[in-house]
Amino acid sequence: MSIGIWQVVLILLIVLIIFGAGKLPKVMGDVAKGVRNFKSGLKDDSDDQGADEPKVLRSETPVATDATVKKDETVKG
Repeated sequence: MSIGIWQVVLILLIVLIIFGAGKLPKVMGDVAKGVRNFKSGLKDDSDDQGADEPKVLRSETPVATDATVKKDETVKG
């Protein structure tokens, strides 16, 4: 089931009625900007996946290890 010419005409007519002839160029310009940003985001994402070196995430919070437990304290567990 594909979209025929009459369905496209009907959709365009509804859009014209909702937004009006005056706002239609601005709405289409905003849609075009969104599509361009979406495509550039997909391109950037595919470039990041092709990188040879994986990204390393570093944590700023210290992690408690057995070495940080004082000798006088007993570990319950």
